[in-house]
Amino acid sequence: MAQNFHSNSQLPSDISTIISHIAKPSSEFYALFSKEEVLEIIEALEVRREIPLKYSYKGRGAKSWNDFYLKYVIPRWYGRVNVEIDLLKDNFQYLNSNIPTGKKVNIVDVGAGNSYPVKKFIRELNKLGKVNKYIALDISEELLHVSKNNFTKWFPLVDFISSPIDIENSCVPKILFQNQLIHENDDTAKIFLHLGVTIGNHQNRDKVLKNFRDSMGKNDFLVFTNEIGSNSQWNGIVRGGCKYHVDEIYGWVKNKIGIKSEDCELIRKYDLRIDSIVANLKFLHDYTINFSRMGIDKNIEISEGEEITIWRHHKYEMPKLLQEIERSGLQLLHYSTDKNKSHIMVICKVASN
Repeated sequence: MAQNFHSNSQLPSDISTIISHIAKPSSEFYALFSKEEVLEIIEALEVRREIPLKYSYKGRGAKSWNDFYLKYVIPRWYGRVNVEIDLLKDNFQYLNSNIPTGKKVNIVDVGAGNSYPVKKFIRELNKLGKVNKYIALDISEELLHVSKNNFTKWFPLVDFISSPIDIENSCVPKILFQNQLIHENDDTAKIFLHLGVTIGNHQNRDKVLKNFRDSMGKNDFLVFTNEIGSNSQWNGIVRGGCKYHVDEIYGWVKNKIGIKSEDCELIRKYDLRIDSIVANLKFLHDYTINFSRMGIDKNIEISEGEEITIWRHHKYEMPKLLQEIERSGLQLLHYSTDKNKSHIMVICKVASN
């Protein structure tokens, strides 16, 4: 005989536990990402136990990052140093001297964010009449809106173009370099910028560098920055992005994926397998993450004690940096470090062979 349960009846404890440990991504999660991006997140979770950091910059994540940058990264009147801005200043003469007399360049800012790091650099180039146009590229359309608002306010007479791009998965579209009036390729030399130590956050740095190489012409430069040093010697002190940005991402992931705060904890550590500092979300119970929209029906099973990476950063040691550059078909032209020798700016071109 079937049993009837009153509305206030208690479910057996084992059933209620199973129900409470199923996470379902929110409707906002599905609104933020395309089906292809959701499938990439699922694959990353299943294969690497990771939610790619790049996706945290979408939606309200863009505001969180911009707020972090404005509060903790840009210089203040009392002297806080911005490494990116200082390194661009230190390398201005080298880059400027390699622009042929009477010629202009296109600035291609990949991972443009809010465009603050390039403000002074472009101002100095623009004073010399050497900026043709500024092309802002980012995975986050929300950050591209921030970039446009900032840049057009600072430089109303400089052409501004923007486009969403995931440099880990694709090259820079050549259509962005076309002359808009005559629809022919613009052969103006380009300076590709990849700042904000972003190269160290990528899961596949080789692929990113190769995509840059395949986007560049023989007269173009790639300029990127990163921290240098040994990841394994991290002292455990949580600062900068590893503190403030990670805190925001941790909240973002829990909210969008549907994981209860009491069911997980945040772990920051050195990961020998990928030679990087990581921030991981550790599960305190067995969990099922259920993806069930966009024609997708997939469960990811995660066991108690397992961790998923939500933030990663790799510091470079020079021999490894040179290996990655050469492996990608690029040639190192010049580099410099900041006064504390904690950050490096690297300038490359396409290798002649």
